[in-house]
Amino acid sequence: MADESTNKIRVIVCRADERAEVVEIEDKLEAMQELVGGLIQEYMPWEDEVALICNEEGKMTGLPLNRGIKDDEGRLQDIIAGDFFICYAPIESERFLSLPPELEEKYKEKFDLPEMFMMDNGEIETIKYDPDGKNNPVTAFNTRGDALRDYAR
Repeated sequence: MADESTNKIRVIVCRADERAEVVEIEDKLEAMQELVGGLIQEYMPWEDEVALICNEEGKMTGLPLNRGIKDDEGRLQDIIAGDFFICYAPIESERFLSLPPELEEKYKEKFDLPEMFMMDNGEIETIKYDPDGKNNPVTAFNTRGDALRDYAR
């Protein structure tokens, strides 16, 4: 499903504090590394043949927390730090490929909104938010130090 004439693949890009977007990227290691800001790591936490490609040192280098990865019951399993993208990774392929339309729609919806993270009774909780919305807790927090308290009211 890579476009042979242009050697591009269609992926979902997730950046911290931004909505997910579907883009075409060059089907080259260097382009993938540039997108995630370093060495790439393939992570396949789902049943679908879909890979999440992130910066392998994102947490160690202090990249911003981006999206949570949850199990089928909605329990947080991991948090991805830094920009990442989601692509098709069938087991029989040696390359990452463009997402089929049904998987693109499924994962775009799953990761569309950015998330912030907070502790609640010893558990990390995720809060999805609209980065352009008036109740954006990240923007509010950056402009008013007590914004999270105000946001919770």
